[in-house]
Amino acid sequence: MTQTAISQSENSVDIGLLARDAGIALILQAIGDALAYMLQFALIWWMGSTEYGVYNYALSWSYLLAIFAGLGLPHAVLRLVSEYKVQQNWGMLRGIIRGSWLLVFLSGCVVSLLGSVIVLIINRYYESDYTTPLLIGLWMVLLQALTQLQLETFRALEDITLAFAPSRILSPALILLGGFLLFTKNHSLSSVPVILLSTLILLGVVLLQLWLLRRKLNQTVEAATPTYAYREWLKVALPLLLQSAFIVILFRTDILMIGSLVGAEAAGVYSAASNTAVWVAFFLQIINIVAAPAFATLHARGDHQGLQAVVSTTALWVLWPSLLIALLLMVFAEPILAMFGSEFVTADWVLKTLVIGEVINVLFGPVSFLLGMTGHQNKSAIVFGCSALINVILNPIAIIHFGILGSAMTTVLSMLIWKIWLSILAMKYVGVNPWALYGLFNSGEKENQQKPAS
Repeated sequence: MTQTAISQSENSVDIGLLARDAGIALILQAIGDALAYMLQFALIWWMGSTEYGVYNYALSWSYLLAIFAGLGLPHAVLRLVSEYKVQQNWGMLRGIIRGSWLLVFLSGCVVSLLGSVIVLIINRYYESDYTTPLLIGLWMVLLQALTQLQLETFRALEDITLAFAPSRILSPALILLGGFLLFTKNHSLSSVPVILLSTLILLGVVLLQLWLLRRKLNQTVEAATPTYAYREWLKVALPLLLQSAFIVILFRTDILMIGSLVGAEAAGVYSAASNTAVWVAFFLQIINIVAAPAFATLHARGDHQGLQAVVSTTALWVLWPSLLIALLLMVFAEPILAMFGSEFVTADWVLKTLVIGEVINVLFGPVSFLLGMTGHQNKSAIVFGCSALINVILNPIAIIHFGILGSAMTTVLSMLIWKIWLSILAMKYVGVNPWALYGLFNSGEKENQQKPAS
């Protein structure tokens, strides 16, 4: 077995090895994000803003429903597998991996079937251009839920490469290639064949992940009879399900409401700005990928000093490059959006507003993962629920008065609310300050304390 940042025999986390894992995650995430951005850019050019808006609208619904199909088990697996490794409880470890897969598979089938029935019933009374894309997208729900579960399982087993390469690199690369071939053949591209292509590729990714996961377990986890504790697992998972659902509502409400109230073209324009602003949080995503298992492990060992050190150190790693990206996006907002087409330039203030929101996200650090990995998922679920409700109430009002810019403003406001609220909870119940600026000033104080008196 390769050496990992989280030692099984020592009550510490090796910051150097954590940095190495972060470097690997950085490369994978950079390639994946670049491919995703290229895919978005290419699809807009091939499909046009209206058809792309339909495609994005259908995918937004499938992403949202996949959260419910997952039953909160992806994040529960990430936390519990880390705890079982500390306890060396191999039976429970094997049990939760097998049991969670079966639960998500059954749940995904039910959600896809019910969703399809509802769409068909609605279509009998109200015909829509979204019907066929939604029906195909609904059968992506099962596949997306399984993909996310298997991704988080690989994260818990501390294999960043196998976690992200299939779904974040292979999948968009194949969709990009397939879309190019379809466009070359037909000289046009609509939403339906692209969603169908995405579904078939995602099926291949799920099967590949499953094969790799079986190999990984046999190579790295001691043989043991699986032990199943479904009630215990669901007790942890269901609050995480609520939290995940509220997070998706927070980050997808804008696109869904713009698509419903303004139209598919406006949703496509807004989506381009939103996906561009997310680049500010690129390095925060890297740290969330790498450090979340360390949060769970250190908390299980009761090492709160080590936990604060990891949170503060990683928050500082994120701060400066994120601010640089934010500055570049603010300065070059118009030319960046112009690459998608002249109609996208109108979203320059949308992009700038969302960039401000992502800066807020970075400044408050990895607080949501910190609470989730330390057993405070119930408290954070309440925070995300209240913030999602605020977002759902204010979004249509803001869209009516200010258009898509109003939706961006509401998204930023709700982000500010939940980030401040979660940070207060982290300091009160975990005893850890997640703010990036706290890590900056605290590191300066430590350096002054270590200097010898002259």
